[in-house]
Amino acid sequence: MSATKTLVLVIAFGFAAAVISCFAPSCSALSVPQQNQQSGSSATRKIGVVKAINGTSITLAPDSGPEVNVTVQDTTRVVRIAPGEKDLKNAVPISLQDVQVGDRILVGGMASDNSQSFTASSVVVMKRSDLEARHEQDLQDWQKRGVDGLAKSVDATAGTVTITVRGKDVVIHTSGGTVIRRYAPGSVKFDDAKSSTLQETHVGDQVRARGERSADGNDLTAEEIVSGAFPLFAGTINSIDASSSTLSIHDLSSRKNVTVKITQDSQLHRLPPEMAQMIATRLKRSAAPAVPGAPQATDSGSTAGPTQGSGGRRNGMGGAGRAPDIQQVLNRTPTVSLADLHKGDAVVMLSTDAKDGPGTAIKLFTGVEPILQSAPNAAQAMMLAPWNVGGPAGDLGGP
Repeated sequence: MSATKTLVLVIAFGFAAAVISCFAPSCSALSVPQQNQQSGSSATRKIGVVKAINGTSITLAPDSGPEVNVTVQDTTRVVRIAPGEKDLKNAVPISLQDVQVGDRILVGGMASDNSQSFTASSVVVMKRSDLEARHEQDLQDWQKRGVDGLAKSVDATAGTVTITVRGKDVVIHTSGGTVIRRYAPGSVKFDDAKSSTLQETHVGDQVRARGERSADGNDLTAEEIVSGAFPLFAGTINSIDASSSTLSIHDLSSRKNVTVKITQDSQLHRLPPEMAQMIATRLKRSAAPAVPGAPQATDSGSTAGPTQGSGGRRNGMGGAGRAPDIQQVLNRTPTVSLADLHKGDAVVMLSTDAKDGPGTAIKLFTGVEPILQSAPNAAQAMMLAPWNVGGPAGDLGGP
């Protein structure tokens, strides 16, 4: 999956200022005042990626809909802005020759009758190289100042979310300036997350936030929050439909059959028997009551203290740095395909929360019989290391 981030542009191309929300690597809000007012019902705007350039014509692949042919005239204003700019005061005039394939552009002008082409009055360009550099900066910031966990409580009135991070509660504080987004139903892609409110965040959701942590690590003042509901299922495969790429799984918790779709983005793994037994032993040990005075194992099963790296956080993502955790181990297990799965196989699976129709499998592990037998909550402990699904890194492994 490609690495992606949020871009919100508020810009006017000679008609009323409009808000356009799209997703691109490492872009923040950009406010642009209205200018050069035009009239006419065919005034329009498009945002997307430059697919081709031929003379004064740009082939634009918009974020939605078919490709559009954009004609750039001598009078067209073409400017370059850096990701994160709040207005056009720092925009730099450039020529059409400076625009390259892969750049993201926001164009406005007069559309043709069939809307398949239009003449541009303005072109705002974000260079692909700038976006990639900003994405890397944002990724590092998520790693350094990010925290992730399961929502334990939500107080929309107070503007707080309490999450559990490896057994410790962290209170996330929001303000009017906090960007709050939520994963779209049926999607695990970070770039599909939509603008949301704290009221849409629920207990049990996976929540990720970045901002300033308090000295004791118990509070975080959030600049950005992303949340989503990702159901966990543990059970046996009831049937496989290769033609529709779907599985029916008999969920041990609800005792109902659940249908999920397998896509090219679904991660399917098989645990080797010795690894499954090792994880089962570890989970069973971590579930045992603590012995007073005994050294307490970390979630990696080690009694060693924090290790160095990533700003003293697990994978740079909010937990104390430790030896590789279960998620890191699981992600290195052999991959399999839908054809390798069979009726009766025991599986543990994390999926999207689809309201209508089947959800989509995010991660599925087979060969898990010893784990499901090890402890009552073994499947949850195994899978719900939060935000190892669709994080800001733009892939299913998270940053």
